Amino acid sequence: MSIVVGVVFKEAGKIYYFDPANIDLKTGDFVIVETSRGVEFGEITMGPDDVPDEEITAPLKEVLRKATKKDEAQLEKNKAKGKEAFEICNKKIEKYALPMKLIDVEYVFDGSKIIFYFTADCRVDFRELVKDLASVFHTRIELRQVGVRDEAKMIGGLGICGRRLCCETFLKDFEPVSIRMAKEQNLPLNPLKISGVCGRLMCCLKYEYCVYKDFKKRVPKKGTKVMTSYGEGKIVDYNVPGEKVTVEVDDGLRHEIPLKEVEKIKNSGEQIAERKNKRD
Repeated sequence: MSIVVGVVFKEAGKIYYFDPANIDLKTGDFVIVETSRGVEFGEITMGPDDVPDEEITAPLKEVLRKATKKDEAQLEKNKAKGKEAFEICNKKIEKYALPMKLIDVEYVFDGSKIIFYFTADCRVDFRELVKDLASVFHTRIELRQVGVRDEAKMIGGLGICGRRLCCETFLKDFEPVSIRMAKEQNLPLNPLKISGVCGRLMCCLKYEYCVYKDFKKRVPKKGTKVMTSYGEGKIVDYNVPGEKVTVEVDDGLRHEIPLKEVEKIKNSGEQIAERKNKRD
């Protein structure tokens, strides 16, 4: 076990572990750390805590110091410079007629590198663009191609639910999402209904998938005859989040009943098999 602090560099960004180096740190503090990209400005989202050694990527780097007001001012200055660099790079892309779309520009905190994020449908030869940008900014230039999901995370926006995108606000990693998850939840398979602004299947399809999968393993199939407090009836619908089933009883009325209060009526074949199992 090692004592570490968790640091993020962007909203909803991945958490990276650092050695607190005997500095008095708590959640919400801003710190200066050294990363593989250079010196960075980050926020502590996990206070000093014990973490198993197998979860740590060695060697564990130390927090250099707490961030100062001067550091915060430098961060804001970098953001302003990033906007200027975005405009300049876009003009250069037009100049070289490159088939790429610039998404974001990020200055590493210490100014040792500028990272340009872009999307493209094919491989792009941007060697001349890099040389041109290096002659303008006089620092290391990195062009990094990202996917459409990363593009949505960087740009942000609103989902069909009316809320800010999950990837923009709290999703740290993208997990695989399949059409099977939509089918399991009886959702319409219309691409317009189940796709996010990125054009891929919505990440939220995964949130309740396990609940639906588990429920369907335990619930009798629709049409199954069951006994309820309202009398004998058959299951005609499900309320998965509520752990309930809708039962139509003999008088034609429908009642929504908790699954645990429904007893399946066994047919003759099931009764024979049950008696046989008991004898064995």
